[in-house]
Amino acid sequence: MSDIIICRQHGKSLAEARASAEHMASELNEEFDLSYHWDGDVMRFKRPGVAGDLSVDDQQVALNIRLGFLLFALKPTIEREIHRFFDENFPS
Repeated sequence: MSDIIICRQHGKSLAEARASAEHMASELNEEFDLSYHWDGDVMRFKRPGVAGDLSVDDQQVALNIRLGFLLFALKPTIEREIHRFFDENFPS
């Protein structure tokens, strides 16, 4: 197993940050068939070989992803994509 952990300040209200997270999750669902659900202000997601959560508050967004063994080799590519999604949905 390999973990990816990313935290970013967002400068949005909690409602705006949550809406951005929802938009990001919707795109990921379409592109990677990633299923997700909200548990309060924490979005939990999974698909075969990937599981994690995205927590949102009024100051920052924090992402924790656990990659299965088969996706370990793709970790750098996955991290780049995550940063791209964060840049689009949570610009600094």
